[in-house]
Amino acid sequence: MTTKPSINAAPAFVSFSALIDQQAASRGQALAFICDERSLTWQGLAQQMARVSAACAKLGVGAGDKVALLAGSSLESLATMFGVIQAGACIVPLATSATAAALMSMLRNSDARLLVVSHDVLDLVNDIRAELERDFSGRLVAIDFDAPGWHRWDDWLAVPERPVTRPNLSAEQDFNIIYSSGTTGDPKGILHRHGMRYRQAARPNFGFDTDSVMLLATPLYSNTTLQPMLATLAAGGLTVLMSKFNVPDYLTLCQRFHVTHTMLVPVQYQRILAHVDFITADLSSFVLKQSTGAPLDAGLKARIRAQWPGRLREIYGMTEGGCTCILDTDAFPDKLATVGLPAPDHDIRIIDDAGGELLQGEVGEIIGRSPYMMAGYYKQPESTENFYWRDESGAVFHRSGDIGRFDEDGFLTLLDRKKDLIISGGFNVYASDLEAVLMSHPDVTDVAVIGVPSAQWGETPMALVVAKPLSVTDAEALRQWVNHQVGRTQRLAALEYRSELPRSAVGKILKRELRAPYWQS
Repeated sequence: MTTKPSINAAPAFVSFSALIDQQAASRGQALAFICDERSLTWQGLAQQMARVSAACAKLGVGAGDKVALLAGSSLESLATMFGVIQAGACIVPLATSATAAALMSMLRNSDARLLVVSHDVLDLVNDIRAELERDFSGRLVAIDFDAPGWHRWDDWLAVPERPVTRPNLSAEQDFNIIYSSGTTGDPKGILHRHGMRYRQAARPNFGFDTDSVMLLATPLYSNTTLQPMLATLAAGGLTVLMSKFNVPDYLTLCQRFHVTHTMLVPVQYQRILAHVDFITADLSSFVLKQSTGAPLDAGLKARIRAQWPGRLREIYGMTEGGCTCILDTDAFPDKLATVGLPAPDHDIRIIDDAGGELLQGEVGEIIGRSPYMMAGYYKQPESTENFYWRDESGAVFHRSGDIGRFDEDGFLTLLDRKKDLIISGGFNVYASDLEAVLMSHPDVTDVAVIGVPSAQWGETPMALVVAKPLSVTDAEALRQWVNHQVGRTQRLAALEYRSELPRSAVGKILKRELRAPYWQS
């Protein structure tokens, strides 16, 4: 299916450092960021940004260089990010949840010339300290700790003897590299340029202005955080960051700062609505809530709409860009089982395994293109090319790796990750179908369906379920309940209860980890 995207003229490029300087000049003492009881005004942010930019220059780091940031959310992390960008360098925020091996792989792949670290990741750093001190000799910065051979934060930011000339930033310069995974030995660096980031942030889709207050509770290295944070910054709004998410503190911040906007992942919504404090929290200031990172269960969408003031939008997409759909749940309450319509300026299609385009209603891989696409996987041209699909005109589309279909109204329904598709006895079984049935049971709070080996069928579906507290439903009874409601080829071969399911830092269930024990044998 080919949609007909509405194409809007791209806004004239303005760098984020210029935007910060403009806000500092016009609204100097207004708050720009709050994190853990500390705050930065626009003037303070501009000053800190300039100090970091000058500090980079002192170490010979400038235009075209890469600077890695391994730190939790903090005002120093923000100053590092925007200061590095003002210096003309590319910021590389690294996953604080990465293994030591994956971290070294990312650092070496990124060509980072400087590494800035906070104390909350010292356990990880200590495992590779000798390698870091060898590879980054004289180019290690400690935000909030002391260590031999490392620049102390305050010393690094000492005023330089001579004024530093700031580079002119262009739309084609590298802005950031975000790594696709911190759990494997070969993560891919997703490269975004300044122009793409500004076009993305300047979109009018979500109605940000100087009165907006955005609350973010996901890691700073995640696009789930960066995209809405940059959009709020571009509009001159206030961003409140949580260094670590927990429900009571989240609800307290909502009320204290009269939060108007938020971006959360589904598991965070699930935990908020289940918490006893949610019922009494005053959330009347909310204008818009957004969900991304993983599919949001239709039943949970309905509960959020009913119990949480403000509009709710689900955002389907990926860090690489190109495949975004938006579901405005208030405008389309009868489409909660979908992820919505293609976003403005997006061309979304469905293809088969041979790369041929499919018709509306047919099931295949989701692909898309837009003005908001990565420049490629850093130093991985083969992986980049494999990620592309081209139409007859040669236009480049991104492959999502997701399986879905468009309904008769043009709304996209997600079925599964392509790599997670279960092929049982030659039939395609979509885990999402079975997960939706299980989530409708009153005793189920979380679920993952995976394919496990079967001598008879090759593989067969199995459910791993987290039950609600005080549940009395037997696992076998629950399996039979599901199997009575699904087709013969979809029936669960087994169902097990788990106390929790493994998730990434942004809430995605790690199905690879769940499958591994069954396939290793």
